[in-house]
Amino acid sequence: MTTSNGRYSYGPVPSRRLGKSIGINNIPAKICTYSCIYCQVGRTTGMPCDRRAFYEPDDIFRDVQNRLAAARKASEHVDYLTFVPDGEPTLDVNLGKEITLLKTLEVPVGVITNSSLLWHDDVKEELSRADWVSLKIDTVQEHLWRQINRPHKAMRLSLILDGILAFASTFAGKLVTETMLVRGMNDNEDCMEETAEFLYRLRPVKVYLSIPLRPPMEKSAISPDEESLNRMFQILADKGNRVESLIGYEGDDFAFTGDVEKDLLSITAVHPMREEAVRTLLSRAGSSWEVVDRLVAQGDLAETEYDGHVFYLRKFTREGAAAP
Repeated sequence: MTTSNGRYSYGPVPSRRLGKSIGINNIPAKICTYSCIYCQVGRTTGMPCDRRAFYEPDDIFRDVQNRLAAARKASEHVDYLTFVPDGEPTLDVNLGKEITLLKTLEVPVGVITNSSLLWHDDVKEELSRADWVSLKIDTVQEHLWRQINRPHKAMRLSLILDGILAFASTFAGKLVTETMLVRGMNDNEDCMEETAEFLYRLRPVKVYLSIPLRPPMEKSAISPDEESLNRMFQILADKGNRVESLIGYEGDDFAFTGDVEKDLLSITAVHPMREEAVRTLLSRAGSSWEVVDRLVAQGDLAETEYDGHVFYLRKFTREGAAAP
């Protein structure tokens, strides 16, 4: 297989948790074990629950290696190489090989996973090779889990939670969790009390509490009000968890590494950008807004509004793949 720079990676982008991160796409859009109502990437078009090979690990490695070299040439600092693809990264049967290869670049490797396959021993072993792992835990109540995360019908939350506990007990790297609050669903005291108790058993270095900040797949997936958000934060903290809210905008400090159109499309494929961030990127590249107008006219880039802000994201075909 041949590859071109930018097919499997994007960034560096500002991360609210990891500083500057090069994102890694090891899963085609949009293949996932979940179809979360708040997903920013869009509706799941393929929902397997068995692991399989998608891309050659060496191709992913070379692509990331090239992007890292370009970032360094442009004096862009990179804190992490992070698996945060258009789907669930642990569905990739080559994930362990890819982590091992990337660690030779001497930059910490992170993985953001929805946790759904952690009941598999091979997944636990491969994730243990990473330096930083983020686990999605929106709720520990099965009926809410099915409403919010809309998992593959064969999955059982009890097995997943057992797998999470087993992984946390042996993982030597930095473990964090993320809970997405959706108004009227998991933003109540009963639900959060149970979630807080489970999270305390994991002892992660940080418990992140987030809300939908970018356009969600379902319009009903909206943020709780400030009073509810504060109440959920306090419940988590009162159980002894080290909590941090992810409710602020991550900033406009996106990197330009050579080709502004490719950079813009690769970033927005998994990370919708606010208009201010796009303008900053164009300014650093010495380009005008005509680039955006052209990409929108071509059908490569979509413009949308959410919560009073204009966002730009990569347009996808009906099959879920990024538009060519």
